[in-house]
This record gives sequence, structure tokens and C-alpha cells, in this order.
Amino acid sequence: MREDTDMDKLFNNKNNKGQKMWGGRFSASPSEIMQEINVSIDFDKRLALQDIKGSLAHSSMLEAQGIITKEDMLQIHKGLKQIEEEILNLTFPFSPEFEDIHLNIENRLREIIGEAAGRLHTARSRNDQVATDFRLWVRDSLDSFEIQLLELMRALLQKASENTNTIMPGFTHLQSAQPVTFGHHMLAYLEMFNRDKSRFHDCRKRLNECPLGAAALAGTPFPIDRDFTSNALGFSKPMANSLDAVSARDFALEALSAATICATHLSRLSEELVIWMSAQFQFITLTDSYTTGSSIMPQKRNPDAAELIRAKVGRISGSLIALTMVMKGLPLAYSKDMQEDKEPVFDAFDSLDLGLKAMTGMIKDMQPNKEILQAAAGNAFSTATDLADWLVRKLNMPFRNAHHVTGKIVALAEQKGVTLSELTLDEYIKIEPKITKDIYSVLSPLSSAKSRVSYGGTAPAEVEKQVAIWSKILS
Repeated sequence: MREDTDMDKLFNNKNNKGQKMWGGRFSASPSEIMQEINVSIDFDKRLALQDIKGSLAHSSMLEAQGIITKEDMLQIHKGLKQIEEEILNLTFPFSPEFEDIHLNIENRLREIIGEAAGRLHTARSRNDQVATDFRLWVRDSLDSFEIQLLELMRALLQKASENTNTIMPGFTHLQSAQPVTFGHHMLAYLEMFNRDKSRFHDCRKRLNECPLGAAALAGTPFPIDRDFTSNALGFSKPMANSLDAVSARDFALEALSAATICATHLSRLSEELVIWMSAQFQFITLTDSYTTGSSIMPQKRNPDAAELIRAKVGRISGSLIALTMVMKGLPLAYSKDMQEDKEPVFDAFDSLDLGLKAMTGMIKDMQPNKEILQAAAGNAFSTATDLADWLVRKLNMPFRNAHHVTGKIVALAEQKGVTLSELTLDEYIKIEPKITKDIYSVLSPLSSAKSRVSYGGTAPAEVEKQVAIWSKILS
């Protein structure tokens, strides 16, 4: 996929001339408006390398089946390889006159090798051709996202490993709730991104069936070997129904759905980085590499990369909705509406690609401010639940009673303007006579975190176990 993301820079040559590939039925040229709305080359040129790959496989199959000669096949391959070099060298003469990627390449092939180029399109249609190209492009993208997510997960794991004992406030409703470890917080996002990786992997498995050979919609009378082309292109098998093969775009919808969920996770992490960078929190530091300044306020250091990632979820989820609306009312099989399938996917995947790269860079760059985090972890009576749990464990008090007693203690501390650990033992005993000095053993943020030893808990020992597990998985 990453090679193709540079395609937007390519190919503005509009000087190629030639006849329409489909023009035999028509006696006049389309109007300028018809030409403008019909042409897709400005965006589907990103499928160029996939289109060549498909054509190489198709022509090899045609020769193996005796449908075209070996001489024609070798000429076709030679021409396609030259076209590939022109594409990679940014010299390919794309022209809107030939509508789309398929006809542009076929026209150029005819210029290079002559009549033999006309045999390439035997036993296929642009319908199965574009469905194949698009699946190949999305498949390449999903492979790329899995690699990028692994890199992001390794960055999160490194921060977790470095901060298994770093105490910070855990939040609910963005209010201080209970102390947690910074490493535990990092591992939470690692788990999310691992699920994203598995969604992309599952999507890839479902889309990995080959449409090529379905032709326009009904198959072909030529004795083609669809297993040949499927294997050559790395698909698991040919699609079993020709109507479905040319008209299905659920693979793109599923990929966009997975991308939207992944972008949502990126956005949530971005929001936390933005909050943590603020003067009111100062939980983390980012260097100049991932921050910007202000045109008027010289003191500012803005987490713009995180803010832009946070915004991109709107574009990505919007692309999912856009393609859903394109597909929702289409009868079988192919309709020209499906020309609108690629731009939302291209835009969404470009945004996700950039977001993953930027987030990985920020996580590597980020440094937690440990002293500030530890001080904040004790704010807002964050160990109140530990106090209630102590009453249950040590005094055999029903939790609801313990909750009520703890609430009265918190109210007293709040009234006096002190922390729970600053209340005297006499003040505790006035509220609950059975309380002993052992209560102070659970009132520090560190002791609170250390006590959370249940599987998946925030205790440093548990976090170290998870770090060891993930280190083995990601090594």
C-alpha cells in the first residue's frame, strides 16, 4: 500500500490521443460534462501497480490455457514491465481521455507492443478487473496497518516496561477515581490496538478471494483457469459467484469499519495526550518534534499532532458512512455508482496511515512527569475505596455499610481540608470505633495500586507479568 500512497503526485500528462476502448457502439463522443463525471483516472491511478499485477497473472493464465500464444504473452509481459517502470519513475502519460486506470494502461500497452495488447482483455471485463485491483490494494493496506500497529504496540510496551511502578491517578468521568500505574494505562491502549490488528487480520482473510474471471457479471465462455489467477495473485480461492464477485464491496466497508474503530482508539489516546500536556495537568512532556508554537503567544507548546489525529476519526468514519450510502440501494450486479467506492477508502486509509505513524512517534517521544503524576494520584481522596475495602476485610463489615462509613470519613476530611492519611486515628475512631492504626497502611496511592493484584489489575507486579507476556508476543 505505501508505494501507492505516493500516486497522488503522479501523472498529469493529458496529451495522449486514441480511440475509446468501448467506442464501437457509439457514433458521437460524450459531452464534456459526461466526460468529466465519467472519468476516474485522477484517483484510480493509485491502483496502477495492482492493475499490472492482475494483468500479468491474467495473461499468464490465458497462455497456459492456450487462449493466447506464448509470443503474445511475452510481448504483453514485456510491455507491462515497461509500464510499471514508467509508473515508478513518474513518467507514465496518464490521460483523462481513457477514463480509468485500466484503459490508460491498455492504451499505453498498445502503443508499446501493438496488436498483441488487444488480446490481454480476453475473458475479462473492467468489472472483475477493478474488483480485483481494489481487493489487492485494500489487502496491501491491511498488511501495512498490521505492521504499523505492531510498531505502535511496541512503543506502548516500552513505556509500560519503564513505568510499572509509576503511580498516576486513574479516572472515571474525568474525575480522580483510584490510583493506577502509568504502565497499566499504556497497556490498556496496547490491548485496544491489538484488537484493531486482529480486526484488520480477520478482514483480510474474508476479502482474500479472487473476483478475476467473473468477467462482466456472468462468467466467460473461454476455458479459463480461475484457480491459476487466484493463486498467482495470492488469493485463497476464486469467488464462487460471478454476480457477487463484481458487485461486492463489503470487503471495503469492513475495512473502513475496522479503520474507524482503530481511529477511535487513536482519538481517545490523543485526547489524553492533549489533556496530559495542559498546564493544569502537566502529566507528560513532548519535545519539539511533536509540538508546535503559537503565532502570538511565545510561551505556548501545542500538542497539534495529537489534536490532528483526534480530528481524523471524523474523516475516517465519514468515509464509512459515505460508502455505505453508495452501496445501500444497488441491485446486482455492477453499477457505475461503484466508481465512488475508492475515494473514501483512499482518503480514510491515508488518514489512518498518517495517524498511526504520528501516534507511534509521539508515544516514543513522550516522557511522564513522575513526581507530578504521583502527587496527582493522591488527590480527591483517591484511596477512599481502599479504606472501604479495609473495613470489609479487617472488620468484616458489609460493603454497603463500609461505603457509608467511608463517605462520612471523606466528608470529615473534606471539611477539615486534609487528606485521608492526615486524619488522626481519634478522628477515625469517632466515626467507626473498631478502626485501628492499620488503616494507614492502605491510604497511600502506591499501597492502593500494589493491592490491586487481581488478574488484569494495576498492581506493579501484575503489570510486570503483562509486560513479560507482551514482550514475548511482540519480540
